[in-house]
Amino acid sequence: MKHYLVGGAVRDHLLGLPVIDRDWVVVGSTPAEMLQAGFRSVGKDFPVFLHPESHEEYALARLERKTGPGYHGFEFSTDSSVTLEEDLSRRDLTINAIAQRDDGELVDPYNGRQDIENRVLRHVSQAFVEDPVRILRVARFMARFSHLGFTIADETLELMRHMVREGETDNLVAERVWQEMSGALQARSPDAFIRALRDCGALAVVLPEVDALFGVPQPARWHPEIDSGIHTLMVLQQASLGSEQLDVRFAALCHDLGKATTPVDILPSHHGHEKRGAALTEALCERLRVPRKTRDLGVLTARWHTHSHRARDLTPGKLTSLMQTMDVVRKPERFDQYLQVCEADARGRLGHEEGEYPQADFLRNVAEVFRKVDSAAIARETTDKSTIAERITEARTRAISQWLTQKPGSNAQD
Repeated sequence: MKHYLVGGAVRDHLLGLPVIDRDWVVVGSTPAEMLQAGFRSVGKDFPVFLHPESHEEYALARLERKTGPGYHGFEFSTDSSVTLEEDLSRRDLTINAIAQRDDGELVDPYNGRQDIENRVLRHVSQAFVEDPVRILRVARFMARFSHLGFTIADETLELMRHMVREGETDNLVAERVWQEMSGALQARSPDAFIRALRDCGALAVVLPEVDALFGVPQPARWHPEIDSGIHTLMVLQQASLGSEQLDVRFAALCHDLGKATTPVDILPSHHGHEKRGAALTEALCERLRVPRKTRDLGVLTARWHTHSHRARDLTPGKLTSLMQTMDVVRKPERFDQYLQVCEADARGRLGHEEGEYPQADFLRNVAEVFRKVDSAAIARETTDKSTIAERITEARTRAISQWLTQKPGSNAQD
């Protein structure tokens, strides 16, 4: 039995990045021998074991053979005769097909170290085309490493395009799409994930709602970048600079989906895009089985982001309605995330990247006024219990109106 450090641990070490997880491949062993040595079996599709002390993953060297469409259409062989080089040959990219011996010597049969030095994402073999998830993984690696200067090799990009043309991406399952997408959204440059998918044509299959934004014009007065797709990428960049949270970045990606369905005869205006965008975001989340918390922020932001932009022009009644819709009493963190996305939206425009966004502080102050109204006291003092909600709303609207009278230039008329 021989074991080698493989994959991301070797790659990240060569890149000078922190090594978080260490995975190992075992050559010349069997499941029975691993169990006898004290390892615990955790693999479902093929033999993977946890070390009895370090709890790191040790997988038997394996070969795979394509037997059907999609991610699950493979048969695996983990015979003890499988060599290290054969195991490395089934990996997606050369930078992930490097192993390290106990003495530190590298085993690099596919020149992954050279591709790391040249900052290139390159497929290991033609077997790349057999698994559509690899398209998502390449795009996710661009999200992780594009800031280091990485690009996709021309021949790899062409393979990805070929896979899209052949319909391989049609076989992607929702769980794997969301797994790779959520990882990319939390990476250094999530916009690079979208760009990579669009470059190979996969964006139209995986996220057609986002792909449809490209080429849709916006008023140059407000959006010097013109293109709605480019604006969305700029907003995603700004959101990433301001927050590492998945929910914020996802909401930034989805905030303007409604612009892709604007009637052609009213372009470049986008009247009503908020409501359409909320419905599109809801459908996208349903299709990809996006977690509820992430979905809720995305839908709310798509529907109400323009209310934040024109917050100072909203009446006390409309401000009260916005606070109620956002549930600022019970979910203050979500409201702050909403404001972060709205600020990213304002800055995600050509020439406005460093702009101020006073609307955020204005709405935080409104929320504080809203919260201070003693709704419990109003409920106790109300004889007709059917009017409690109405009376609380009226009290909150009055409180906001009174606060606004102290703000020069604000509209305090309901």
